[in-house]
Amino acid sequence: MSTTHPSPFTVTIDIVDERIARLTFSHPTRRNALSAELLQALDTRLVELAARRIPVVILGSGVGQDVWSAGHDLGELAHDRDPIAYGKPLEQALRRVRAYPGVVIAMVSGSAWGGAVDLAMSCDLVVADETARFAMTPANIGLPYTTSGLLRFFNNVPIHVLKEMFFTAQPLDAARAERFGVVNRLVGSDRLEATALDMARGIAGKAPLAIQAVKEQLRILEDLQPLPVQAMEQIAELRRQACESADFSEGLAAFSERRAAVFGGT
Repeated sequence: MSTTHPSPFTVTIDIVDERIARLTFSHPTRRNALSAELLQALDTRLVELAARRIPVVILGSGVGQDVWSAGHDLGELAHDRDPIAYGKPLEQALRRVRAYPGVVIAMVSGSAWGGAVDLAMSCDLVVADETARFAMTPANIGLPYTTSGLLRFFNNVPIHVLKEMFFTAQPLDAARAERFGVVNRLVGSDRLEATALDMARGIAGKAPLAIQAVKEQLRILEDLQPLPVQAMEQIAELRRQACESADFSEGLAAFSERRAAVFGGT
């Protein structure tokens, strides 16, 4: 089954067999950016696949591209100063991936930026080729990341690597990503699709209810990060200040004008 949209992006479902589906997103004019509409379509397709009880989904944007996804569509920030807050399309899609009643495998070829890294890390497994790069770039524009998003990284990469990614906004290359456990399998581009399918077939042959139960238990355990009310209020205030800051406006303007941002800390 294939579903397309008249707009420049597509989100397609290809049923490999009764147990495996490929979910492919594409937004070529925006370097596969995760626009609100694309994210909502992705969310809808995952609901459809869950209703069909497909136990394994391979999520990706194709093989051989320079950019797997440029992350959240920054053009939308002119209308939304906090696009990663709870209830926004990106967070909704990430929760849908994490709660999917089966295994979601990210197949990554090319660089992933910002929210696209979060999308890959929200999947259960990551298969990548040597061109994969993972860059967390919110600091480039002054966008404060969410606590829930940081926890996904906190649970998956060493703390000093997490800080390096968020403080420097420099890409983590494929070899380091594999070393730190961000990537499960690192292969050549010519073997990426076959490797993802082999992994999917191996999982699809196991007991789906048992895997679903383990996945849900692990999701709940990962989310067991109780924070005092005072701490949550402090975090919320820090994020509010950053979202309303002159630095954020400068970051967006610099991105739009293709120049280096000049931040003043206000």
